[in-house]
Amino acid sequence: MMIVDLIDGDDFRDRLVALGIRIPEGASPETCARMALLKHAEVGVPGLQELVQALGEQTDIMLPSVRAALERFLLPALR
Repeated sequence: MMIVDLIDGDDFRDRLVALGIRIPEGASPETCARMALLKHAEVGVPGLQELVQALGEQTDIMLPSVRAALERFLLPALR
């Protein structure tokens, strides 16, 4: 049996925080994506576009809430 590690809201938040985006603990994936987009629009976030691209290639192992936030807010803005 193969076990796949899913990308959940905490993983998503942690990856954004690692880029220097301040996001409150327990924030929803939608809030995380919106805050990342806002920070990117204000001052730019080095590495955000690469992260979004990498995550966009892994939507099959993402929880639906993370995929929806990524597709709604970050993918369209950073393509």
